[in-house]
Amino acid sequence: MSPPSLIDTHPNLSDTAPVALSYELFPPRSPAAAETLWTTIRELETTAPDYVSVTYGASGSNRDTAVELINRLLLETTLRPLAHLTCVGNTPQELAKIIGELLDTGVRGILALRGDLPKDGAAPVAGSLRYAQDLIELIRRVEQRRSALLCAGKIAVGVAAYPTRHPESPSEAHDVEVLLAKQRSGADFAITQVFFHTDQYADLLTRARRAGVTIPIIPGVMPLTSLRRVRRLGELTGVEPAPELLERLASADSDLERLRIGVDATVDLANAALQAGAPGIHIYTFNEHQSALELLDKLALPRRTHSGIRPDAAARQLAS
Repeated sequence: MSPPSLIDTHPNLSDTAPVALSYELFPPRSPAAAETLWTTIRELETTAPDYVSVTYGASGSNRDTAVELINRLLLETTLRPLAHLTCVGNTPQELAKIIGELLDTGVRGILALRGDLPKDGAAPVAGSLRYAQDLIELIRRVEQRRSALLCAGKIAVGVAAYPTRHPESPSEAHDVEVLLAKQRSGADFAITQVFFHTDQYADLLTRARRAGVTIPIIPGVMPLTSLRRVRRLGELTGVEPAPELLERLASADSDLERLRIGVDATVDLANAALQAGAPGIHIYTFNEHQSALELLDKLALPRRTHSGIRPDAAARQLAS
């Protein structure tokens, strides 16, 4: 007897509305890391994601490596890259050049982010952009100038959303107003930062819709399998992870047990988001595929490949 599908447990989903799936990757820092990353890429490719986002270090510190990875994804895989782009510390002229270079490689999706402020308290570069909203407007201006190249198509622009108050924000209400401003500037969709409690995505969605945000808001989930990583992300987001999760991860006797505990906790977060109406799931992989694939196995997302075959069935056909 087959297990119940996600459609059975999530009435808002139907076979005619497959769930979007995406992953986040980051550029490798060494040849060994590159080898591991490409193993992960090949494993994740079998799940036929809708796109993979490619991040880079603070202030674009490894942007060249990120662009190289994006080029390889376009040339050597079936994956569609969503390029991260931050604006802090860069002038409109510099950013317009970078956007043009990304478009020239074949990128058609950009995640527009403010980026981290200088930690030394240095003043912003004269004339540099300060907010993601400004970057979105710049992307749209570049897009307009290149309309012939894009065949009157459109660049998909994503932005960040925050299920809990941004560490630099005065309130959650202010965060929603910022998200609304990004939408007005031309954002097409949003991906949330990580969250640790099942009600946080639904709360964000309710607040955003009441404020007039209509773009899709995709929950970003991280397989909560590493105690160190969970604690660190808790510090960065200012949100305390569930104490019982920390205790269970700390007392686990093996990596396999930590994997099971963390994946189960992440499944709960993803299921709660899907039940609230999430249009997809974005998985922060940390360039590791095992926990991401375990998560997908337990979620059993209703998805189809471009050929109409479910990704798991397609993978089995390739293996036979």
